[in-house]
Amino acid sequence: MPSTSAHSEGAELGRYLRARRTQTTPEHVGLTVGAGIRRTPGLRREEIATLAGISIDYYVRLERGKETRPSPAVLDALARALRMDDQEHQHLRELAARAARYVCEPPPAPSRTVRPHLKLLLESLRPNPAYVISRSMDMLAWNPGGLALYAGLDDWPVSHRNLARYFFLHPAARDLFADWDRQITACVARLRAIAGTAPDAPDLTNLVGELLLKSPDFAGLWERYEVTGRKPAHKTFRHPQVGTLTLTSQSLHVEGTPGQRIGVYTAEPGTSDHDAMLLLDMTAPPPTERPASAPKAGGQQP
Repeated sequence: MPSTSAHSEGAELGRYLRARRTQTTPEHVGLTVGAGIRRTPGLRREEIATLAGISIDYYVRLERGKETRPSPAVLDALARALRMDDQEHQHLRELAARAARYVCEPPPAPSRTVRPHLKLLLESLRPNPAYVISRSMDMLAWNPGGLALYAGLDDWPVSHRNLARYFFLHPAARDLFADWDRQITACVARLRAIAGTAPDAPDLTNLVGELLLKSPDFAGLWERYEVTGRKPAHKTFRHPQVGTLTLTSQSLHVEGTPGQRIGVYTAEPGTSDHDAMLLLDMTAPPPTERPASAPKAGGQQP
């Protein structure tokens, strides 16, 4: 018999299908909507089953987590029916692969240790703001501009410095980002994608549980189950210390340390954005680790 783990993974696959179905309109897939009020948000189960060429009973079993071994052909048909993009389609395949396993071995916990040469690299990147971040968006290391760019983040103890937490819970975040709604959508989509393939990982479940409890904005986006929404290449910061600046962002995976990434921001030399970036680096305090028991005055501690 399939293990409890397999049933859990099947339920996650079902939740994803249901979320995508309820957010796909008949018009989007070329269906004609008759007169009258539709009580079902998005598509009906029988409509998806018909579009995908599978039985309604089989599709219902998928959504309820009772069918955990859909074939690749069925997955491809569902992705086409739901107009999934490449990233959403890949996420569907990953969920199905996990649901099909009878024994689910949890992946190793991602390392939070930042190697010394990476800290040297961050320093060498100055005046460009840069930091090392975990898969759950914990700030693990930074250069002065990398921390100061997120105005007020240094108000929080080191152990609480997490960009997802910052976006949703820090009072300065809404004012800092000119496109805050877009930023939080991309943030939740990233966490959703990771949580779908590592649903029991403590680093994710603890963060998601906290944000579901404390942020209605996060809870609403989490319920949508979107896994696309890549962060924009250019970010505009309305920084309280150096004014408005638009920077180009780049994210690089750290070789040999799964889950860690380096985030770097750049600006064209000679521009006002570059001047503001230089000023931020010059005026930011050095990247020392302040004791967790002594946050700065005026900061909001989660």
